[in-house]
Amino acid sequence: MGDVINLNRYRKLKQRAERARQTGEKRARFGVSKAERTKTAVERSIEIRRLDGARRDDNGPGKPD
Repeated sequence: MGDVINLNRYRKLKQRAERARQTGEKRARFGVSKAERTKTAVERSIEIRRLDGARRDDNGPGKPD
């Protein structure tokens, strides 16, 4: 005779493995921490302000007012 297998235990182990796999995929896709998002947003706003400060006026020396 073969060994007795607890099907509930097997099913639960299989579900845990599937959840772990999905979690790994989601972490790779959406794995940016809140601190990293905040840092990126601050850097982006600083860059925008710097570029806006260096912007030239539309009314150059050859254009009428």
